[in-house]
Amino acid sequence: MVPETLEAFRDTLVKATPSVDWSPALQSIWWAAKGNWNASHDIAQDLHTKIGSRIHAYLHRLEGDDWNAGYWYRQANVPFPKCSLEGELQKLIESVLEH
Repeated sequence: MVPETLEAFRDTLVKATPSVDWSPALQSIWWAAKGNWNASHDIAQDLHTKIGSRIHAYLHRLEGDDWNAGYWYRQANVPFPKCSLEGELQKLIESVLEH
């Protein structure tokens, strides 16, 4: 079952893996929220969508690679965020849940 709220999404983070029934974008952001950069990146780099580019950008910002992150923000057609990484993650989760 796909979580409908940020709180419901956060409740799933106690599990070992995301649901295979979820979209790849939701699985990718779930892995990011769990702190597994590699698993999240493996999915995000194959998502040739605006949300995939946003997740990819967030991941590179998270690792401190602002140059690479900037490329992916431009691909997603969004400005480089001025909010905290935690704030960006929350916005990404909410955005993915809306789709």
